[in-house]
Amino acid sequence: MAQRRTDFDLDLEERGRVLDAWVEKKRQIAVLECEAMGLLVDQIGIHDADVAGSPFHRDAIYRSMVAEFSAAGRIPQGPVEFAFTDARTVSGELPAVWEAFGAGRISASHVREICRASAIVSEAIRNKKADADLMGLYEAAVLVFAERETAARTRAHAAQVAAALVGETVTDRHKRAAGERGVTVRSVGDGLALLTAVLPEWLAVAIADRLAQMARQVIRNRAGRASAATPGDEPRTDTGCNVNRDEGKIFSDDTFATDPETDTDSDTEAVPADTRTWDQVQADLFADLLLTADPSAVHGDGLDNIQGRIQVTIAGTTLAGADDRPAELDGHGPIHPDIARDLAGRNTGWSRLFLDPDGMVTQTDTYSPTEGMRRFLRARDQHCRFPGCRMPVHRCDIDHNHDHARGGKTRIDNLAHLCRRHHTLKHPDIPDTHQWSAHQERDGTITWHSPLGRHYTDRPTHRVMFI
Repeated sequence: MAQRRTDFDLDLEERGRVLDAWVEKKRQIAVLECEAMGLLVDQIGIHDADVAGSPFHRDAIYRSMVAEFSAAGRIPQGPVEFAFTDARTVSGELPAVWEAFGAGRISASHVREICRASAIVSEAIRNKKADADLMGLYEAAVLVFAERETAARTRAHAAQVAAALVGETVTDRHKRAAGERGVTVRSVGDGLALLTAVLPEWLAVAIADRLAQMARQVIRNRAGRASAATPGDEPRTDTGCNVNRDEGKIFSDDTFATDPETDTDSDTEAVPADTRTWDQVQADLFADLLLTADPSAVHGDGLDNIQGRIQVTIAGTTLAGADDRPAELDGHGPIHPDIARDLAGRNTGWSRLFLDPDGMVTQTDTYSPTEGMRRFLRARDQHCRFPGCRMPVHRCDIDHNHDHARGGKTRIDNLAHLCRRHHTLKHPDIPDTHQWSAHQERDGTITWHSPLGRHYTDRPTHRVMFI
């Protein structure tokens, strides 16, 4: 007698069908990404031929190529450069990886990690410290792992295999990795940003330990029991609920509160409770340490001692308190109007710009723009005016879109900030086949014309500005 299929069996089949369809789509995406990489390989061939014909302009030819693909794909130039590097590595040195990628057995993330780790193997072969067949051994050992593991696990495995094959010691690896240290900022929305510092591990651990010690001291001080604290009373950090009987409690949600029954000092003036969590205290200390060197009343808080160059744009009505429209941290995103007002009151370097057609200097007969024009351009542009580029204006040049030497006027609608990388794309010494041009409209919109005859538009943001 045939057994009837239950609703549960049918539900399992449907869930399995969805999962299998998703896995297949991911495989198809990998296949398409491999085909896209193949097109980059074709472009590399064109690039290499151009460089062979004009080796003196090698850098300009490369910059122009990356800029074209970045603008056309609306992708930042960093990922585009990585994509070209990976395409060259895979097509030239990793044929088995290319085959697995084309079949969808590994993803683009796997390919990125395999290529990155292969760099020291390639270097060893170039320097004749290893035989040419070493790359084949590396590829075989890593690929069999990548086809059954995640990209993150592949990264660690590939690094170990590469180091073992070239005889690189742990000390050598750490010394090489230290060269990759740096600091980056990425917006995460709602006025917050992720500040990432890549440091030697011992320094990072030392920084984290110091922040923890200082945060613990802040919590002791605000509880009013610093003098009575003993080492045994310190809050434990290895459980979900940290308790300090003398100083107060840190609850499982990381909020902190003192015990009202132990607070017998009735003469103490009531002050707002400090309800910051442990993580929030550490974040505030981190900012104070970097901005003031010593978080104390003598040196003031972070706003009093900002030394880094930033540009904030805010409407005049918002600055006066008539409304609460968000201000803009140029190049990054919105900030709270109260923060912008606080910065305006503390910093003497702000200047008002009035968009008055009779009072605003819009053109000069000299090559260099006036200071008023520079202020206007800084506020209008905020960053490099090549499509997609976010280089802040203080690291850019003011460029005559129509070359001054060829009759271009020094006026607002012919001037714009360009980073050095994109500025040089317009230089007259670049061959015509790789030279870009830019044309600006009266409203500040810039249209870029690429060597392929494509057109890319970058539009300014229109606001009332204070800088």
